[in-house]
Amino acid sequence: MNRPNIAKADIINAFNFRHATKEFDATKIISEDDMKFILETAHLSPSSFGFEPWHFIVVQDKELRELLKPVAWGAPLKLDTASHFVLGLSMKAPMIKNDADYIMHMMKDVKQMPEEVIEMYSKFYREFQERDFDLDTDKKLFDWSSKQTYIALGNMMTSAALIGIDSCPIEGFHQEEAEALLQEKFGVDTTKYGLSYMLAFGYRKADPVFPKSRRALDEVVTWK
Repeated sequence: MNRPNIAKADIINAFNFRHATKEFDATKIISEDDMKFILETAHLSPSSFGFEPWHFIVVQDKELRELLKPVAWGAPLKLDTASHFVLGLSMKAPMIKNDADYIMHMMKDVKQMPEEVIEMYSKFYREFQERDFDLDTDKKLFDWSSKQTYIALGNMMTSAALIGIDSCPIEGFHQEEAEALLQEKFGVDTTKYGLSYMLAFGYRKADPVFPKSRRALDEVVTWK
């Protein structure tokens, strides 16, 4: 594995290039190779305890995109014009409680931990949920899970910008109605997964009207 040596100026340029693209050029399609690259950066994203409490659905079927429009008020123009449209799902309590089968599967089968390490890791994870973060309700557990899925969101948008691809994160949807649709039409078990965000990818139809604006760095960073 080679140590990365990407020019800092190129990375900052990508961050300045990225903006929440409201309308994409529907005639331009992201290549399969580029989209796999973007999704791989989600796949390789870090998560708390390394438990990857996420799943991503890439919605390319036009009929399914149409079904999403009534439950996602922030998405219709993106659903019409984006090259690729991703749903970011996060695991709910039955998947991520400290005694869940999925958690044991991650430790035993994916991470291939020895039994003594599993016992120690399980203890840390249980104490984290019950004592450190007080994750004592299903809502709290889903919110914690969503925090991890948002890491993958940021990485996908950044990796896309680095190769000149635009994106737009979307939270403008009715969560309960959207999840009912996911269960009925997308085959999602909504007792196990909830919708955290939608994410559109493509190529901008026009450049932003206004330049990127941010508060001064010294307003958002304190050194001690």
